Amino acid sequence: TAILELSRIPPIDFGKRLRYLIRYPHGCIEQTTSSVFAQLYLGKVMELSREREAEIQKNVEQGIDRIGKFMTLSGGLAYWPGQENANSWGTNYAYHFLLEAKKQGYYVPSDLLNKIQRYQSTYARSWKKSDYHRSDLIQAYRLYTLALANSPDLGSMNRFRERQDLSVQAKWRLAAAYVLIGQPEAANEVISGATVAVPQYRELSGSYGSSLRDRAMILETLALLKRDDDALLLSRQISEELSTQRWYSTQTTAYSLIAITKFLEMNDVAGEIEASYSVNGSNTGSVNSNAFVVQVPINMEEYNRNGLTVQNKSEGSLFGRLILEGTPLIGDNVSASNSLVQKVRFLTLNGDEFDPAEIEQGTDFVAEVMVTNPGLRGNYQEMALTQIFPSGWEIRNTRMDDESFKEPISPFDYQDIRDDRVYTYFDLGVSKYKVFRIQLNASYLGEFYLPAVSTEAMYDESISARNPGKWVKVVRAGGVQ
Repeated sequence: TAILELSRIPPIDFGKRLRYLIRYPHGCIEQTTSSVFAQLYLGKVMELSREREAEIQKNVEQGIDRIGKFMTLSGGLAYWPGQENANSWGTNYAYHFLLEAKKQGYYVPSDLLNKIQRYQSTYARSWKKSDYHRSDLIQAYRLYTLALANSPDLGSMNRFRERQDLSVQAKWRLAAAYVLIGQPEAANEVISGATVAVPQYRELSGSYGSSLRDRAMILETLALLKRDDDALLLSRQISEELSTQRWYSTQTTAYSLIAITKFLEMNDVAGEIEASYSVNGSNTGSVNSNAFVVQVPINMEEYNRNGLTVQNKSEGSLFGRLILEGTPLIGDNVSASNSLVQKVRFLTLNGDEFDPAEIEQGTDFVAEVMVTNPGLRGNYQEMALTQIFPSGWEIRNTRMDDESFKEPISPFDYQDIRDDRVYTYFDLGVSKYKVFRIQLNASYLGEFYLPAVSTEAMYDESISARNPGKWVKVVRAGGVQ
């Protein structure tokens, strides 16, 4: 596909960043929320077709429904469905999304909101700073959500405000809470002398944050305070970073999009997009819109033999981008090991290793993955192992007889078993390893592709490992395909 994107603002690459969020395969509370949160505001800045509007509405409604599955007995939201303990940041983030979705007319069950509100109120009153160095930001965000829900805890806000050890990020988020309850003077007092600069960092867990995520949260506060010049400068810096090819986590990507779209919604810039375009001098079209961003599908068959011409007829500058997307070639035959070691083996039910290049139909066997933390970068948190299996193999979703093997299966935090793939989520200590096994059956005759097996830290792409894919066969007993 080819899409011409024209915008009145520096390119943010909404399309690529949103596709990344929507297609991201892992579904914890943070990633479930990130996949839909930014879509709430997309129609405020981008011209959408009816089909796209319907798609966004469906995505948001499904996101609201899924968030309810993370509910714990305490009223907070767990990181994975079925876990007993609530995740503080995940609860803040998802509650924020639910409140904003309700404001925009989406149905959010009142029972879900009431349970989370009670949890937030309880923990706001009982909060004490912990060893986790961003616990004050978590508390500030909690107070912000209560203010957004029209149930502010003013006593907790005032006590929190008097602390002398608040981080820059916590001050800005607390200031946003004061703006929401109609006390901008208190907000300005909280951030008096505070900078918008945030030291570079990236978190594997905790608040799943980064310096870019925190600056996006600061942008949101600047917009609420109507500090337009400061907000405009910061929004441009964030836009520039999003328009690069640099990798960002789901948390950083989503909150950056949220903050920029909310800023644009509150601070409209006069002007419109007026332009014409042509492909190879004949396939012409025009664009006339008051939106910040317009995307136009372009019909091109031979991508390397086309010329696209765009003429700006607007009074001001326009930013243009050509977005090309296609299907990659089958397979990734390159191994990788970045601060992580991964070993893949295929075993018979007796524990003997074998090559899966050719397997007799009906054979039960085991895919084993061992992941090791070399220990140079500390403990690893929120790791994700992705195993996608050939369509000729079926996953046996049963408990394995570990007595057939020398080592038991390692514990994990959550496992998502689907028709053709298994996602396993876990933490990994310094110089430790974990072993995971999936029982399979060679069910259908033919030749199939076994995709690469990969493990990654979900919030840091520099920690990853991959074993290459390969072609495999399922043959009849006796070796006849």
